[in-house]
Amino acid sequence: MSKYPKVGLFVVGTDTEVGKTYVTALIAKQLHDAGKKVGVYKPVASDCYDDGDQVISEDALTLWHAAGQPGTVHDVCPQRFRAPLAPHLAARAEGKELDVQLMRTGLEKWSTGYDIVLIEGVGGLMTPVSDAEYVADLAYEFGFPLLLVAPNMLGVINQTLQSLITAAAFENGLNVAGLILNNVQFQERDVSVKTNRQEIERRTSTPILAEIAYNADEFPVDVDWIRLATRS
Repeated sequence: MSKYPKVGLFVVGTDTEVGKTYVTALIAKQLHDAGKKVGVYKPVASDCYDDGDQVISEDALTLWHAAGQPGTVHDVCPQRFRAPLAPHLAARAEGKELDVQLMRTGLEKWSTGYDIVLIEGVGGLMTPVSDAEYVADLAYEFGFPLLLVAPNMLGVINQTLQSLITAAAFENGLNVAGLILNNVQFQERDVSVKTNRQEIERRTSTPILAEIAYNADEFPVDVDWIRLATRS
């Protein structure tokens, strides 16, 4: 029997700074408001800050509050480092080593008592999380369907298609359940925002589940996240 939760989604971006935490938090809030027990997990975070004697991940705090404060913030993200680098490099900048096992065993705390667990990755699928592993390795081992968050801006078509190709080619393939197109800023001068969705939909069968408006405070459509997240 798997030591990991039975129902979960792994949220990954086409790149860094595309709004993964923001989108994951909107989903967590929608589920929590619907009466679901939501677990949230981020295996590791860098670019954290000091608060007294603690190192705080802003992403972990955001997810924790959106999900109704399940467990503890430490449970949400058990490894936190200060430098804005790939996690293993951020750890070394502090004279530490990333615990690759803890990235995995930390998820086990969310195995029971929750209707769904949302896991937020770091950057894109090929973002390194150790000397030998990538975010895709964690996604493959955890085995959950992926949600791919893409920023609605010039270049997103290429980024999205490259990410989908990577998912299909990694090991024996990663299941991408859907895409989320996120308007990361008010793109007054970027005319591509009006056509990106249509162009992506023309080039892939992976559905765009939603387009998130800039600064939206709730997820714009109802999605059966439990069904989407249930392993086949």
